[in-house]
Amino acid sequence: MIGEVSNSMGAKQFVYNVVEIADSQNNISKFFDIFIINLIFLNIMAVILETVVSIGDAYGGLFLIFEAFSVAVFTIEYIARLWTCDLKKDCGPGLRGRLKYALTPMALIDLLAILPFYLSIFVVLDLRFLRMLRLFRILRLLKLVRYFETLRKMGHVLKVKKEELTITISVVIILLVFASSFMYFIENSAQPDNFSSIPASMWWAVATLTTVGYGDVYPVTPLGKALGSFIAMLGVGMVALPAGILGSGFMEMIQKDREEKTCPHCGKLLHDKEDQGTV
Repeated sequence: MIGEVSNSMGAKQFVYNVVEIADSQNNISKFFDIFIINLIFLNIMAVILETVVSIGDAYGGLFLIFEAFSVAVFTIEYIARLWTCDLKKDCGPGLRGRLKYALTPMALIDLLAILPFYLSIFVVLDLRFLRMLRLFRILRLLKLVRYFETLRKMGHVLKVKKEELTITISVVIILLVFASSFMYFIENSAQPDNFSSIPASMWWAVATLTTVGYGDVYPVTPLGKALGSFIAMLGVGMVALPAGILGSGFMEMIQKDREEKTCPHCGKLLHDKEDQGTV
């Protein structure tokens, strides 16, 4: 009985090492990661190509077979991660630990990657809703966050800078509301179709604040032009702030990683010193 429990734990640890730990020295883990990454890319290509009517009609059967195969693989992967999640330090044992893991962002992404397929099989859905569900397969692209260090760093930067980003985005939203409201009252009488309401005026405000300027809607009154010029100048600085915050966050993280990998005494990379010591 003890031997069976030991074998079971050994199998669980093996599966955990393959699906959770990206170990370059473990050939099985390395093959698994490469296989899943390529399968995700192929799924995104399939979603894109299916929207081309001629390709979708000609190879619809092959796309369906590939979709079934992909969902089978992603389902096995999801079950394996759910089975071994109790080996994680931040997840407790038993049902509570598995529920805690199932509600993590990456686990929810894994679930959303396969759920539309099963819903389309077991639930009778409207054709438009079914098409929307199939488009949700694009969420499989988010699974790549688990495999790429750059994407993980992006998520970390967003988490660290969330307060600054929240403040900046809140100011931009307030500015958007003020700009669209004032422009509605100024331009409504001159252009009742283009500035029919404050929500309709927000399209002009977004295009102006982001300095995109599509030119489909624009003020024609002198006061409206003056306000539009002022809003455009404000947008150059305000909308660029989130990009600046993210840029500084990435620079801080790069500098921190560089300091951690550099010897404080000689200034050389630590892995270089290790390599020299092993020669």
